[in-house]
Amino acid sequence: MASKIFLALVITTFVVVASAGNFNQDFEITWGDGRAKILNNGNLLTLSLDKTSGSGFRSRNEYLFGKIDMQLKLVPGNSAGTVTAYYASVTVLSSLGNTHDEIDFEFLGNLSGDPYILHTNVFTQGKGGREQQFYLWFDPTKDFHTYSILWNPQSIIFSVDGTPIREFKNLESKGVPFPKNQAMRIYSSLWNADDWATRGGLVKTDWSKAPFTASYRNFNAQACVWTSSGSSCSSKTPSSSSNQAWLKQSLDATGQARIKWVQKNYMIYNYCADTKRFPQGLPPECTLA
Repeated sequence: MASKIFLALVITTFVVVASAGNFNQDFEITWGDGRAKILNNGNLLTLSLDKTSGSGFRSRNEYLFGKIDMQLKLVPGNSAGTVTAYYASVTVLSSLGNTHDEIDFEFLGNLSGDPYILHTNVFTQGKGGREQQFYLWFDPTKDFHTYSILWNPQSIIFSVDGTPIREFKNLESKGVPFPKNQAMRIYSSLWNADDWATRGGLVKTDWSKAPFTASYRNFNAQACVWTSSGSSCSSKTPSSSSNQAWLKQSLDATGQARIKWVQKNYMIYNYCADTKRFPQGLPPECTLA
């Protein structure tokens, strides 16, 4: 009953907006000293990394629940040591203490011909350590592919080209924290992490291949936008039942089958199967239905 009341509050407190993004309007470059560029009248954004610096951007809006899609084309060739991070995060970290929330896609570069590793994680109330890693079933450097986060009061679902790969359910009723009270921005960055990213840091970045470049397009958000007052959403278009469907969306039988297919064939690490890491017992969400 409490969850139904909470969902009703979400729907009445926030105006749900649907927007096909323009990078000039929806994002701001946050660092990189010119290495990040918005091109093609706001339809394309590129991040680059060289030996001096990487680069990054963030959304102008903050979201409390949403279905967020972004198309990425990753660094081609020898990308060992690089990380392209695309994630939702609470904006102010220094004052949060142990309450930080975050939803992560991270793409770990590799040597030419080796597959990228897609690293996912969920932070709730300052606690992360919920890593799942996958190989992709395509070359993510050859073309753009859509990476999506569905975040609603019931669950967080990570998807690639519409195929769900991971679900983190709201199990608050069973004592597992779930991010639902803090608005987040969308962030992305391209940076050097050759101390850990490729084979645990064994393979270093080859700076003769720099600059490394990742590209972004077709941002789309169906989301609750948190305004500066913190009390409502702003919208250029009225909400409707059709664009609120994601607020109640969950995995159907087809979605469950797709997750099982991905995890059977492409998952390479799952914290919920790492008994050596958790000798005193796996985290509770690993065993709760």
